[in-house]
Amino acid sequence: MQYFAIQVKTTGEDDFIRRVPILSKKGEGRLFTPKKAMSIRKRGITKREIITVFPGYVFLETEELSSDLRWTIRRTPGFFRFLKNSQHPTPLTDVDKRMLLHFISFGEYADTSKVTFDENERIVVHSGPLKGLEGKIVKVDRRKGRAKVALDMCETGFLIDLGFEAVERVTKGGDAPDDKPTTKS
Repeated sequence: MQYFAIQVKTTGEDDFIRRVPILSKKGEGRLFTPKKAMSIRKRGITKREIITVFPGYVFLETEELSSDLRWTIRRTPGFFRFLKNSQHPTPLTDVDKRMLLHFISFGEYADTSKVTFDENERIVVHSGPLKGLEGKIVKVDRRKGRAKVALDMCETGFLIDLGFEAVERVTKGGDAPDDKPTTKS
């Protein structure tokens, strides 16, 4: 399978996918956008929302990009361009394809990661979308439960936020840390 990146109107990814019904009828491929679960806090209320991992981008999975399919997509409202070039679209490179497959491997959406922090306060990822991306984490916000990850897609670098849930840290002896307050005699 080949994967192509399509730049569309930001926040209009799902609308764009709905507007291209020809794919499902002819079986030429599928359009999708990877999604992630995030806890978003507004005015003191925390809500769990499902949002796109790559805002403004839709991906096409197909065996071959025919000229009919290319023109159908280009004429769809909300279309901006194929990456790298709309005249001669090129499939994603192996590195970009692995990154995309990493996010779609979690199913309908990538849930929050389970993490702990070691004795040097470095993040240790146990499961979730941050697993395998530890070396690309550039900032951790423990209060919000988010990690900024530097990614490269189609030769463009950008930052994305991924949510995490800190699970209780286990000490070297294997016991959970003692949360009882100590008293002085």
